[in-house]
Amino acid sequence: MSALAPSSLVSTGAPSARPVPARVAADYSLAVPQDARRALARSWLWLGVSALVGSGLFSILLVLSRTPGVNRLLPAADFFHTSLVLHVDLSVLVWFMAMAGLLWSLHGSPRGLRWGWAALWTCAAGTLAMAVAPFLNGGEPIMANYIPVLHSPLFLVGLVVFGLGVGVLALRSILVAPRLGVAFGGHGALGFGLDAAAVATVVALLAFGWSLAKLPLVLPGKAYYEILFWGGGHVLQFTWTLLMLVGWLWLANACGARLLLSPRVTVFMFALALAGVFVTPWAYLAYDISSVEHRALLTWAMRAGGGTAIVPVALAVVVALYRQPLSHATQNPLRAAVLASILLFGAGGVIGIFISGSNVRIPAHYHGCIVGVTLALMGLVYHLLPALGYAAPQGRLAVAQPWVYGLGQLMHIIGLVWSGGYGVQRKVAGAEQVLRSSGEVAGMALMGLGGLVAIVGGVLFIVVAVRAMRAGAAQADGSEMVVSS
Repeated sequence: MSALAPSSLVSTGAPSARPVPARVAADYSLAVPQDARRALARSWLWLGVSALVGSGLFSILLVLSRTPGVNRLLPAADFFHTSLVLHVDLSVLVWFMAMAGLLWSLHGSPRGLRWGWAALWTCAAGTLAMAVAPFLNGGEPIMANYIPVLHSPLFLVGLVVFGLGVGVLALRSILVAPRLGVAFGGHGALGFGLDAAAVATVVALLAFGWSLAKLPLVLPGKAYYEILFWGGGHVLQFTWTLLMLVGWLWLANACGARLLLSPRVTVFMFALALAGVFVTPWAYLAYDISSVEHRALLTWAMRAGGGTAIVPVALAVVVALYRQPLSHATQNPLRAAVLASILLFGAGGVIGIFISGSNVRIPAHYHGCIVGVTLALMGLVYHLLPALGYAAPQGRLAVAQPWVYGLGQLMHIIGLVWSGGYGVQRKVAGAEQVLRSSGEVAGMALMGLGGLVAIVGGVLFIVVAVRAMRAGAAQADGSEMVVSS
């Protein structure tokens, strides 16, 4: 809620006119506790960074397997699909959930920390099982939407274990969340957004369980996993969107921008997204999970609930940043991350409007949106590193990283949209792509080049983040030596 500042007045110009109090921008930030919760948050960060490292290794193989000319040197189809499964699951499911664990650990009270650690180690064990499955217990890659899988016991057990860890994490986050007071400000609004994301995660897990209970085992693999992950996968998009919106507001605030968006309006935007989450039980009760109506209702809820909140928040952040000059070098990487995030998410949203048929425009749409979330979370990592006991990322490399990653991904999705106009099919590689014209080849070549640039941007993030983490650890060791001497 807006406050009034006596020192901030607007005059009408007439001597007898009474001064009109001006609105003070809300403080969209959250305090970072310096107790045991910080150690838990640091561990979630390490899990997230490790997932990105693994995803980057698989993404190199993924892009090469789809780039004209180079893909002939690789075992195209199976190699491509296996890489795609691991790339998606590590860079989206594990990375996003690890960052959610970091934020929920900082936001909640210190109660029940043992459950927080149990959730972390359970998620880490599940992640490890999924990552090594292609080498120890390989199975058929099944490209289901939202959560692609390898049809192997080790991978599936790892996925279930990871899901159990997420369930413990989200339930603990809800139980230890601070109460939202009547006179909440920007802090309370961000806290409400994080709480809403935790609720969405619990609903997503319930949807997965509901689908699992109703699905007949006689269905073929592709159809089985597609239906299994459709409902819960849609709800997880609310979780990612809410985390991104919290990141936008927090990063803009950290750049010194005066966000005049009222906390009450912000909470209302978050509540609209949460209302979309609660359409999910209705979709399960009203329609069969394999019906067109079930899928259509979930899609409508995602567009209406999740999409409504994005535009007002994005406009408020862009306007506030435009009006605010940078005052410190550490703000440069944060500003780059939030602007690149809004650009990529907006591009993905616009592409989604023009999707028709099943071609590579579909991955162009969700690549833009997913990368928008990723950039927002990368920016939050940069911002939180000093509060977590590490050094603050700064310098040309830290500023360039979000733009390199964002530019590469923008080239990647433009290449996919271009090729989609020629009808190039999604989820295929090598000879299966059947590139007949020079336009199709050029589009997919741009996709490949953009993917390689994005890989460089992803590697730069890991370099910048790990360098800052090591520098902070070295500073801490030096301080301890000075004190002990």
